[in-house]
Order: sequence, then structure tokens, then C-alpha cells
Amino acid sequence: MHRPRIEVSKRGFNDRALTVDRVVRLRADRVPWREKIAVGPVELGQGRDVIDPEEPSYGHWPILASGQRGPGRQTMRHVSDQPVGIELAGDPDRPAGWTLLTEGFPQSHVDLDDPSYLEFEYVRRLGHLVDLAAPASQPLRVLHLGGGALTLARYVAATRPGSAQLAVENDAELVALVRDRLPLTQPGRKTGAAGRIRIRVADARTLVEQARPASFDIVVADIFAGGRTPAHLTSVEFAAAAGDALAPGGLFAVNIGDGPPLRHAKARVAALRAVFPHVCVIADPGVLRGRRFGNLIGVGSSRELPVALLVRRAAADPFPGRVVYGAELDRFIAGTKPITDASAEPSPSPPPDLFARWSGALWL
Repeated sequence: MHRPRIEVSKRGFNDRALTVDRVVRLRADRVPWREKIAVGPVELGQGRDVIDPEEPSYGHWPILASGQRGPGRQTMRHVSDQPVGIELAGDPDRPAGWTLLTEGFPQSHVDLDDPSYLEFEYVRRLGHLVDLAAPASQPLRVLHLGGGALTLARYVAATRPGSAQLAVENDAELVALVRDRLPLTQPGRKTGAAGRIRIRVADARTLVEQARPASFDIVVADIFAGGRTPAHLTSVEFAAAAGDALAPGGLFAVNIGDGPPLRHAKARVAALRAVFPHVCVIADPGVLRGRRFGNLIGVGSSRELPVALLVRRAAADPFPGRVVYGAELDRFIAGTKPITDASAEPSPSPPPDLFARWSGALWL
């Protein structure tokens, strides 16, 4: 039987990072794994085969079950037959916190003990939209296009118990990993009133086009592959399909990645304006001014948006955001043609150094 080969890299906490067959990564943090694997003692730059005795002998590094603690608190990259896989990185500041990375890009952060905690700035802004979509605690019907680690779905379940949610993800391997390593149900936590989160492996465009009219209160599109949104999920036609799936007054929110001069972001917002009478954008001031690459949240609805409340919430965030709407939004997209299926291209690639924080901790 083939046993993966483990090599030691210089990077990672405490200068201890490992790679298995260049696919599985282990480093000094936590690993969500339900079995122990013993690793022979190795030196930096050297390699050794995995061994699996009943109990690790002296000098071996144990890898512990999900939620357990142990020396070093290891992390593991999910086993994959693909050249680039899926990573889970433990959060050193939150005992049950995890960051999901795909193809090297941080995609989601979850705290299994506190699903109401939102780490990423743009997800926090999506959380504001959820909070303001209806009276507090009122259940909502939410469609998540791009499931990831189900961060926002967990947030909705925690803050609006009884909500009916559907998360769509086209990566079956990622879905299996999240179900197994980041389960929605946690030991000792009551889940009966939280509502149901269904997960479906499918293409987001196909599913939203097949959705029953007026079947959701919120549709969120947060879809990236290799750091880019696929072309067919950027157009007027896609926004129109999401609009058809919304109940009257529902919200369509889309996460847009772009940098200077924001040509793609402006064309995406123009596509929203072609479908919805009420539109706003929430983003970091530096991103809006074209100073750096980042996330912009575009929001569209058939009803007036709660912009005054959004302005206050975004300004009070740890990293304050700005809300662009009305005449300012008109100026933002002035002269920009909306993206259509005929002209659609994937969103721009992030600059190589954008996720240096993650590459410094995880890259082997």
C-alpha cells in the first residue's frame, strides 16, 4: 500500500511545516482529523515515510481529532488527487476557529463555537444585510450561491432561528470536507430551532435559473474559483435570474473582487442597476478610491434599501466601510456598460502578494 511521503518545510509556526506528497500540508496548529497518524522524527529539508503504530513512539508528532488539543495544535491540508487542494488553517486566536483556503486563497472563516462571529470584513457586511433584511429573529429563506465553509449560513441559523437555507457549491470535494471536518452540528449544542441548511452540489447559474419564482428572501452570490468569479456569474442575465428567484422586496447581494481602476466592479454594479431599481455598494474606502485590490459588496432590490442603517453599521466595523448609493453611485458607474453574457469575462485575478499573510503561514 502506498504511504504518503512527508517532507519538512521552513515555514509555519515554530518553523515546523510539513507536506505530504506535495498535497497534504501539516503545520503547527490544529488538525480536524478523527484518527491519529504518527510521523517519524525529521529534520528541516529532509523527508520520511508516514508510519502508523498503535501509539506514536517518542519523537513522533501526533495529529489529534477535531476539537481536541495537543502539543503544537496541528493543521492539515485535505487529501486531494488534484494538483492544488483544499486547506484548513486553525485560528491561533480562537480555539474553534478555522480558515478554509482553496487553491491558496482564503475563502471562509468559521468559529464552530460561535457561528455569530464573522472574521472577514466583507462577510461582516453581508451579515449587516441579513440583520437589516427583516425584524430581528424573523426566519428568512436564503439562497447561498457559493457555499464555502457555510459561514453566512451558520450566521443566519444562529441569529434567525428557523430560517430555511440552501447552499450551492460546485466542488463536491469541498462539500464533503466541510460536512466532515466543520460539521454544522456541534456536541452539546441545541440545533432543533436553528432551521435547516441544505447543501447541493451544482452550478450556481444553473440552479438559480431553475429556482421557483419568489422562493427566497435573500440571494447571496459569493463565488470564486482560483480567486476569480467565473464569467457566467457576472452578467445582467445572471442578476436577472437571481431577481426572479427573490420574493418581492428581497435582497440580492454579490461579492465582487477587483482592484484599480475598478472597471470590472463598475460593470458588475451597472449589471445590478440594469435589473434592480435600488442598488448600493459597500466597500473599504481605499478599495473604492482605487488604491488597492479588495472586496466590494453590491446589493440590489426591488424595494428601497436601508442605506442609513447600513452606513452606520459599516462605519462602526473594526475596518470601517463606506456605502455608495444614489447620486454618488450614478457617478461611480457613469459611462460604464453592464456586463452581459456576450461580453462576460472572469473577474480579475488578485495580485500575488494580496494574501501574503496566508502564504507566510502556510506556503511550503
